Amino acid sequence: MTFHDYYDVSRFRPEHIAMLERINELGPAFAERAVQHDLEASFPTQNYVDLADAGFLKLVIPQEFGGLGFSLGEYATIGAEIGKYCGATALTFNMHTSSMMWLRFMFDMDNLTSTEKAAFGRMRAKQFPKVVEDGAVFSQPISEGGANWTSDPIKTNCRRVDGGWLINGFKKFASLSGHCDYYSIVCTEHFDGQPPHHEDTMDFAVHKDAPGLSVIGDWDPIGMRGTVSRDLVLKDVFVSEDDLMMPAGVFGKTLSQWPHMMATLTPAYMGVAQSAYDFTVQYLRGETPGCPPIDRRIYPTKRAAVGRMFQKLTEMRSLWTQAFFEARPFPSKSEVMRVYAAQHAVMEGVQEIAALAIRTCGGQSMLKTLPLERIYRDSRCGALMLPYTTEIMEDYLSVMSIYDMDDIDTLQADTASARISMWRPEG
Repeated sequence: MTFHDYYDVSRFRPEHIAMLERINELGPAFAERAVQHDLEASFPTQNYVDLADAGFLKLVIPQEFGGLGFSLGEYATIGAEIGKYCGATALTFNMHTSSMMWLRFMFDMDNLTSTEKAAFGRMRAKQFPKVVEDGAVFSQPISEGGANWTSDPIKTNCRRVDGGWLINGFKKFASLSGHCDYYSIVCTEHFDGQPPHHEDTMDFAVHKDAPGLSVIGDWDPIGMRGTVSRDLVLKDVFVSEDDLMMPAGVFGKTLSQWPHMMATLTPAYMGVAQSAYDFTVQYLRGETPGCPPIDRRIYPTKRAAVGRMFQKLTEMRSLWTQAFFEARPFPSKSEVMRVYAAQHAVMEGVQEIAALAIRTCGGQSMLKTLPLERIYRDSRCGALMLPYTTEIMEDYLSVMSIYDMDDIDTLQADTASARISMWRPEG
């Protein structure tokens, strides 16, 4: 299937359609390279050369800075199209693009003070040219391993020194580690005599060669192996005002005031789900390269199963597409519940579709010489990824369904995650 089959492109801008078409031109090479990158757990460097040459690195950067100015919904469909060919490329592309989206969309929040707005404007003028003019790739490591950064202040910290700050800490699952130009390091500024606060969250662009920054550990996961998400250690890493990506405390507002931006892991998995369906159709028709041309469509059980896959995929995409194209700051409760539901539907649905694909295609489809085995392993990873894991989405949706928002503040301590990092109505 092509994107013309599952989107109403009459609603898309010509520029948007052109970039989707470009992914479909690049995609077959991405899919071919994915085999070796999965086997070796190596980074898809050439894919990034191709994406940069075609302008995708500046996809969401505002036009006044030389970017393409694509919306969040437009980005989501493009990320999903990349994921159809290589899930790891789509997932890492999201890390880069999300860094640019924070600079783009958080700047437009109407609750920033004039001082914050002016400072933010200077920061954007420093960071956007790194991508637009220099072709820089950003990573976005936030997770710290064993610490729930959606509830407690980020453990990685910075302290003021002459001319800037020193960062100390640790980042887990740092996608693109060793293969990006800058790491977007979110940390909490510490002050003597007081505990850390969410309001003191900072975000710095740390160059890959910064003294005190090191990449450690092995990368040998079950799926998404091409993301090369090793660990980062930061030991007295010096940063200055010029390295700031947003004013203090602005990052913390994303969860509660721009929650759709924390659901941008889903495009990669929407694409993986599509690839599982596409493989199944191709396999049942006897059109899989390297396999005997056996027509398996004669079995009614297989026909029924692929029909179920299409039904599930269509349901997922309909909800997901609506959620992303209505994304905005300070969304309504119903809009937020839709994006939470879409996150849950995609991260759980991709696993269901991939498992059903293997059951329908049979034992030969599990061979590593065919892509479905990799697709299945990749599909298992999304439900575990913060900030919107499946468990957290179920928690959020459950309390938002049966409580008024004001009542959530009085719930028992075992629902702290819902009280601290959940969306909040404006004011």
